[in-house]
Amino acid sequence: MQSNPQTIIVDGAGVEALCQSCGVCCSTFRISFYWGETTDAQGGWVPAELTQQMNPYRSCMKGTSQSKPRCAALAGELGQSVSCTIYPVRPSPCREYDVFDAHGELNPRCNQARAKHGLAPLNVKYISAV
Repeated sequence: MQSNPQTIIVDGAGVEALCQSCGVCCSTFRISFYWGETTDAQGGWVPAELTQQMNPYRSCMKGTSQSKPRCAALAGELGQSVSCTIYPVRPSPCREYDVFDAHGELNPRCNQARAKHGLAPLNVKYISAV
């Protein structure tokens, strides 16, 4: 649903489609987290083979601590069609990243990341389908 030519309104399904056509967050930020989330720890869920140890307490997703980051779990082409190959077992920073704030406004870090990759900014607003 589109409210006007400038702002696109999305609901939950729209957010998923939006993210699956972008992927720049996975190729901009270092994804670091407590090492106990990896399968190297009892009860861990993030595949250890896709992580690297940063220090005795922190791990990060392979590829995200590079000068030109790209998460090893990201498949596809940025700005076209992407997916997380470990989505059900992704680490906490990925689970906690909010694309929209409590008022439905786009996280400004999304457009900052898009700019770094030469993609046009998004002008979207989230409206709950409740």
